[in-house]
Amino acid sequence: MTVAAATSVVHASGLTLRYGRTAALTDVSFTLYDGVTGLLGPNGAGKTTLLRIVATALPPDQGTLSVLGNDPRTPAGRLAVRRRLGYLPQDPGFHPGFTAFEFVDYVAILKELTDRRARHQEVSRVLDAVGLSGQRGRRIRALSGGMRQRVALAAALAGDPDLLVLDEPTVGLDPEQRLRFREVIAELGEGRSVLLSTHQTEEVMALCQRVVVLDGGTVRFEGTPADLAAHARGRVWTSGARVAGALASWRAGDGRYRNVGDPPAGAELLEPTVEDGYLMLVDTPAREETGR
Repeated sequence: MTVAAATSVVHASGLTLRYGRTAALTDVSFTLYDGVTGLLGPNGAGKTTLLRIVATALPPDQGTLSVLGNDPRTPAGRLAVRRRLGYLPQDPGFHPGFTAFEFVDYVAILKELTDRRARHQEVSRVLDAVGLSGQRGRRIRALSGGMRQRVALAAALAGDPDLLVLDEPTVGLDPEQRLRFREVIAELGEGRSVLLSTHQTEEVMALCQRVVVLDGGTVRFEGTPADLAAHARGRVWTSGARVAGALASWRAGDGRYRNVGDPPAGAELLEPTVEDGYLMLVDTPAREETGR
């Protein structure tokens, strides 16, 4: 099935939100389908605000939003969305005295899983899905940061939601923990929609079928990772020395420099990556404005 023929899971049009005099989001429009969509952007871009709006935790000042076919601006619409939503915020608000099982069980109760036996089976299922079945009886305060993140993900998975909204789920994890999370998230993206906020372009390359770039509260890009990388086509080259005036220039493992920006005549061009495209997209306007 092509994306054009698929049914949208989330459709946002003209979302705008201000905190006092500060514009957090301005005229944000995008569409989500099944699969994993990465939300990229620098600090302060408005990613967490946007995810909170999609997760029905925050209403926009303006604009329209459809989530799973419902309008979250209405009480009935919000309830319908929340019954089919899994949300992992940056700070899950753990009670440190809870065990992993007790915390996920508590969230499952909030999700209206009222039958005790069926609920406990579901809690066991999601803890196993994130690799924590052996840690179910340990208290939250005794778990590592990576394990706590997996507990929070298990809580988001309770009830088998159709839409997962994950806000920086791999922050603070070591490389092994991050790889484990990637495996879980990739599997979760099969047959449902996952919106994943991240600073890591490598996560977008590894996991995402689509990507949205948010910068300064506005959408700068929406498309495939390959399309994002293409923004830097013809703008990445290698050299034997650092190039003054390049947007970015660093020494690679082979001892040569990888440069992003405006290449000199005759430069040896390289195939661009998602990171290169992202740098061109979010950093070029700042350079133009400052005259650098």
